[in-house]
Amino acid sequence: MNMTHYMELLAVNQPWNLLIFMAIPIVLAETLAISELYLLFTRNFTGWVQQLNRVCGIAVGLYFVGVIAYLLVNAVVPITKAGEWRTAIDVIAVGSYLIGGLPLIYIALQELGWVNARASAEHQRKVHAICVALFLVFGHIGMITGMLDPTLFASLEAMGYGGMSGMTHTP
Repeated sequence: MNMTHYMELLAVNQPWNLLIFMAIPIVLAETLAISELYLLFTRNFTGWVQQLNRVCGIAVGLYFVGVIAYLLVNAVVPITKAGEWRTAIDVIAVGSYLIGGLPLIYIALQELGWVNARASAEHQRKVHAICVALFLVFGHIGMITGMLDPTLFASLEAMGYGGMSGMTHTP
């Protein structure tokens, strides 16, 4: 079966790549999302749930700094230089995964007081919630497209539905 680079990354070097690139960041991010919902619904911004939210926000943001840097150097740049993207589906899957980490990095920067330090607590909570939502959207786009057969778009191109110039596909 043909697979995107996203799925290939998760499938090779079992179980380590799955743990490093999926399990650890997703457990932290989902804990962040769930605790965020709890805080927003209860309006109880003190206590252990707030501390868990803060710790997860910092940890997952800093974790994604490393993941993004590693994948840019070891995957995105070499794949791009070699012209080995497997259609737009592949680019969307990898790109969405990487873009999804950016709002989490912003959360970490905010929690550390490096951005929005002078903003009101309410404004910081809004930014925090928006960043969690952005991560969920981009993360799920990455996961869904990552599971597609990258040659799906190549099949559409062959049927005359547009071009994917500059991208190759592996049969």
